[in-house]
Amino acid sequence: MTDLFYALVPAAGFGARMGHELPKQYHTLAGKPMIYHALATLCANPDITTVFVVLAPDDAQWRSYDWTQFGDKLQPLFCGGQTRAESVLNGLLASELEPEDWVLVHDAARPCLSAQQLAGLLAELRDDEVGGLLAVPVADTLKRADAKQRVAHTESREGLWQAQTPQMFRTGLLVQALETARNVTDEASAVEALGLFPKLVSSDSSNFKVTYPQDMQLAELLLQHGNIK
Repeated sequence: MTDLFYALVPAAGFGARMGHELPKQYHTLAGKPMIYHALATLCANPDITTVFVVLAPDDAQWRSYDWTQFGDKLQPLFCGGQTRAESVLNGLLASELEPEDWVLVHDAARPCLSAQQLAGLLAELRDDEVGGLLAVPVADTLKRADAKQRVAHTESREGLWQAQTPQMFRTGLLVQALETARNVTDEASAVEALGLFPKLVSSDSSNFKVTYPQDMQLAELLLQHGNIK
């Protein structure tokens, strides 16, 4: 059996912490909507057959941009849900992939994913029994806060990793996991809830998630200087 690889980008959310009426994925970054940069990296990978974008059913912004450079490799799905997990599950069901197909779920708000990071994830996981995700070891000292926002104690960072995306699993496994654990914030957590152990694939901090307005400046610098290719 030849493995097939697909990507899925949930983009039905709003990103309220950005403090802007425009959904976060459409904020202009290096002259393009933010989501463009993640889609460009995914579409450029020769191992990935199709890149699905899961959008809100009433998304009026998507069609205002020109996506023709990606051809048929980019497929929008207007079936997003109220949560990330719901959007991913809806997208997987709408895509009609085979259970054994690999799917890489990537955040629309991680525009600085590099071709090398993506290729490394595919190479590391294509023969793995479970799948896994890009992640970075926690470097900062972690403090646990009390109810008054004072330090209750310091957490050991030994063995702690910060999860990133893409997160890569077999479609059938991921559907089962998300149907079982519907309140998770990432796909690996759903797979963990089945009693499985996703593999951590080392990445770096350049693949960060744009969450606050100040994050846009750093992403812009990385993209403009070509430090992520």
